[in-house]
Order: sequence, then C-alpha cells, then structure tokens
Amino acid sequence: MNKGVYVHIPFCKNICSYCDFCKVLYKKEWVMPYLKKLNKEIKDIYMDDIVDTIYIGGGTPSSLTKEELEILFKVLSRLKKDLVEFTFECNLNDINEELLSILKENGVTRLSIGIETFDEELQKIIHRNHSFEEAKMRIDLCRAYDFNNINLDLMYGFKDEDLKMLKKDLKLFMKLNPEHISTYSLILEDSTILKNNNYENCDEELEVEMYEYICKFLKKHNFNHYEVSNFSKVGYESKHNLKYWNNYEYYGFGLGASGYIDGVRYNNTRSLKQYIENEEFSTKELLTEKDIMDNEIMLGFRKIRGINLEEFKKKYNVSMDKVYPIVPLIKNEDLIIKNGYIFINPDKIYVMNEILIKMV
Repeated sequence: MNKGVYVHIPFCKNICSYCDFCKVLYKKEWVMPYLKKLNKEIKDIYMDDIVDTIYIGGGTPSSLTKEELEILFKVLSRLKKDLVEFTFECNLNDINEELLSILKENGVTRLSIGIETFDEELQKIIHRNHSFEEAKMRIDLCRAYDFNNINLDLMYGFKDEDLKMLKKDLKLFMKLNPEHISTYSLILEDSTILKNNNYENCDEELEVEMYEYICKFLKKHNFNHYEVSNFSKVGYESKHNLKYWNNYEYYGFGLGASGYIDGVRYNNTRSLKQYIENEEFSTKELLTEKDIMDNEIMLGFRKIRGINLEEFKKKYNVSMDKVYPIVPLIKNEDLIIKNGYIFINPDKIYVMNEILIKMV
C-alpha cells in the first residue's frame, strides 16, 4: 500500500479567531530556518516509500512567497512519487496567477480553499473578509489554470447564525460549483480567540437541524456524503484523507504534524523553537494490535459506508463481533449491517461519538 504525506506550513498572515491548529504569524526570518529543518526531517525519517498522495496544509501554505514555495517544492522533490492526488491549502485572498502557476508547475492537482461563510457579520467574528464576487473571480482563475478538483470549507453553528443564513451560504457555494465540500460546526477550542472572549456555542438542537439540512441539501445537488463532515461529486472524494479514515499509514512532516508509520503513531512538537532546534517529536507510541483495531473502528466509522466486515477479518484474523459489542448496538439500531459493511445508522451520525464510546 502506497503511503501518503502530510506537510504542515504553520505560517499565517492573519490568525482566525476559531483556529486551534498549529500556527504562527508569518515572519520572513522564521521561514527559511523552518524549511531547512523540514528538509532535514524528511531526509532523516522518510524511508523511500512510494508516495501517492501529498497534502500541504497549515496554517496557511499560500502565505509563503514565490521563492519560499519554490524551496518547499524542492524539499519535497526527494519523495518518490506515483501521485493520484496532490492537495494544497489556499487562503482565498492569496490566489493569483503567480501562485497558481507555481502550483501547476509543481504537480499540485487539488486546491482546498477556506471560504467558511459569506455572511459579513459572521466573517467579522472569525476575522475573515471576502465577498462572493471576489471568491467567484478567484475560483474562475483557478479553473483557467486547469484546477478542476477544488474543495471549499463551510463553517456553521455560530451563536448568531440561523437556518436562513446557512441556506444562503449553501446556495452561494453551489454557484461556485466545487467538486468537494468540507463542513465544520464551530467548536470553541481552548486558547482560541473566541474561547478567550467567552463566545458561546450555537443552540445544540439548531446545530443538529443545520447539519441535517446540509446533508439533504448537498445530496439534492448530487454530492455524495461519504464521510461525516465531507461531501463530494462522484470520483472526487479526498484520496489523502481517506488514508486517515481507512487507518492506512502516512508520514506527517512539520510543526505539530502527526504520522503513522510501521505501527508507530507520532506527534511533532507544537513549539516552533523546539522544532527548528531538532526536537521534533513530542510523542511516539508503538501500537498494539488492539490499539490498531480500535483506531480502525474509530476512524472507519467516520465513513458513511462504514467498515467492510470481511476485510476487517482478513486484516486482523478475527471477526469484529468477537472483539467489539456490535450485536447489542445492532439490536438498538445504533449500527446497521448491509452488503457486507457495518456502519453507524445515518439517523444517529450526529451522536456517533457516544456510539464509539460504547464500542471502544
């Protein structure tokens, strides 16, 4: 099985109020030492595996200058590639001809763009500023450069949002004609600006109503709901992210990145100073067979299709029902078996964490 590679670029021109990802404000003097360390990390850890997916995320990878991006792609050139997908995360405001030309020249095939919302009041809350017209202009430019696999991020569940506002956002998203949509309900994580400012969550019942509306709306517009929070046109599922949900192995390089190689799950430090000074790992854990099976359950049930029972048995030499209490969960309709797959009842997707706790 070919592996995937995730590369983290932590630099941002602007810090969004909800973001708890590993990020720092862009400072030019930090970028070159970071890219130099990234090169060393890949050189030390990468074991010449064939790589078929790459995902450059952040932070904001598009915050790098032309020269810095060229160095980044040179660092990644040491990877042995047989690519089926190469994703690059962009801030909408960074998209221009120079950026798209560099990405195209270096083999990027998929763009992921953080729109979140077009509502002006909600944009103020999350420190964003872009109009629908600007988004359409920039995405049209992406199309002109033959980027025909575009993901847009949609955020919902703001305290000040109602269903009417969400419906307007969804209609505008459809006018942009993306191949993929990732949805996120607003979560108030520790150490974020919103949490520190005592911003409140949306009413839980309304949040569930919003999620259910999103699912029905996107299905009506020919999007396949293939993972709890992800929807795609046929054939445009995120091949890289499916590696996570299928519990396949992948490399994670860069500040705060996580990886899973040779049965070891690891997390890199979130301290830029420690990372640059060659203290990249914060945790490394050699998993037991049961740990790996537990991860298979927790990740695999995020897929709407669920887990193939026969493949699970072949992989671990044991039937799922011998390890996990699936029978009572099937009886009370938390889980469903159909066509050889076991999956969470679609009516209970929003409480999937409670179901997983019962299992693992």
